[in-house]
Amino acid sequence: MADKRNLILLSDSQTLHDWGLNEAEAGYLESAVPKTRLVAASDAAELWSARRELFFKPVAGHGSKGVYRGNKLTRRVFENILEGDYIAQNFVPAGERTMRIDGTLTTRKVDIRLYTYAGKGLLAAARVYQGQTTNFRTPGGGFAPVFQL
Repeated sequence: MADKRNLILLSDSQTLHDWGLNEAEAGYLESAVPKTRLVAASDAAELWSARRELFFKPVAGHGSKGVYRGNKLTRRVFENILEGDYIAQNFVPAGERTMRIDGTLTTRKVDIRLYTYAGKGLLAAARVYQGQTTNFRTPGGGFAPVFQL
């Protein structure tokens, strides 16, 4: 249950340079971490008008609980987001891979997750899914190993 406010720092160019990252390191993070900002009621009009390009996530959530894709938001849900602790993150479409499931070529969405603690890498895993979120009921869906070369 990582604090997603860390993504605000990891997507901010000035913060990365203040931390001493060189141009290549900062550029890598800037290209890998979608631009993220804290949701504030004072930014409601701007967030609402840009919602189609945003994902809204609770700062302390996990497992896609309470996550909303901006183009699916209703005004009522948006008001709840403004009252809660949420981040707004630029939408980045998931990568896709073709795989063979039960002898049939099938396309699934894939994203890579890096699990860390206290600055140390613990695990790299791919999430394979179809639809909006990862689930373990979709044939071929769930976690998959990541091989680092």
